[in-house]
Amino acid sequence: MATVEIADLKKSFGAFPVVHGVSMDFKDGEFIILVGPSGCGKSTLLRMIAGLEDVTSGTISIGGKVVNTLSPKERNIAMVFQNYALYPQMTVAQNLGFSLELSKMPKAEIDVKVNESAEILGLAPLLDRKPSQLSGGQRQRVAMGRAIVRDPQVFLFDEPLSNLDANLRVKMRAEIKALHQRLGSTIVYVTHDQVEAMTMADRIVVLRSGVVEQIGTPLELYDFPKNMFVAGFLGSPAMNFLPGKLAADGSAALVLNNGESVALARRPDVVGDNDIVLGVRPQDISQDPDNGTAATVKVIEPTGADTHVLVELAGNEITCVLGARLDMKPGDQVRLSFKTPAAHFFDAKTEARLEAFSNENKGQQA
Repeated sequence: MATVEIADLKKSFGAFPVVHGVSMDFKDGEFIILVGPSGCGKSTLLRMIAGLEDVTSGTISIGGKVVNTLSPKERNIAMVFQNYALYPQMTVAQNLGFSLELSKMPKAEIDVKVNESAEILGLAPLLDRKPSQLSGGQRQRVAMGRAIVRDPQVFLFDEPLSNLDANLRVKMRAEIKALHQRLGSTIVYVTHDQVEAMTMADRIVVLRSGVVEQIGTPLELYDFPKNMFVAGFLGSPAMNFLPGKLAADGSAALVLNNGESVALARRPDVVGDNDIVLGVRPQDISQDPDNGTAATVKVIEPTGADTHVLVELAGNEITCVLGARLDMKPGDQVRLSFKTPAAHFFDAKTEARLEAFSNENKGQQA
């Protein structure tokens, strides 16, 4: 396995830049996930690491060696694609061993590697089948097995689960994570699904418009997002944002744009009463019939384990995750409390987090 080092990497298609001076280092054996909205450059970045896209400027190093001018074959990486890319006329065993045949490996060695990867991925009973006889999850495991047999320095995954149904995605997430733990491999994984990122990654790289917004562990990014973009991207349902000003009397309260006041668990440590944005995750909002802020129910979504409620509060739409069984309907009035120590505060103009990250407030807010 190997480290991956990216230094001031840029990519343009003609006059159109899509990656803007990205720099990051991935440790040996680390599971890195690149996330971001469509068009943010994450797949382009992965394809540059693989050698499938040329680098406009900057360097990519794998295992301490600059690979900018090397072909994909020379980089000793393996890539798993969204569409599996299996050969339909070949059996599972032939698909698994095809790249080894091309490298002129002896058949006996190929058989050993194919059988080993098949055992790891539960494909042993399927070796004589063709891709058309497999389910989506089985095809994805064959694609992963084809990568494993090559013993690459780095595994690259490009949205490998996006074609699977919801239940199978959950199962395959666990299988890929277990595979990583078993092989101790370096994995760079691209997805637009923040749930995949939160549940699988050692560290997450959040990209927007070809720029790295933040890098950190899943809980670091969830608990201490650098800005409103990261805060809103990670977490399901997404974080709520309420614009306003801190109360002029110095109390722990936010005065909303319509003049209504929302009580806070604490007053943020910021100077002045400039326009700020309160960020609260749906799970941190609670009902408070006596002292809560009035809101009107718009949509109710029972999930079984809990109930997601969309409300209108002072002209803002807010999503709350409330009790498992709620007797309410659209148009009902509820009173909600935002007095949570897990609240976030952002500058309304720059969208940057107003309170700096520190181990001290990490402990207080965890």
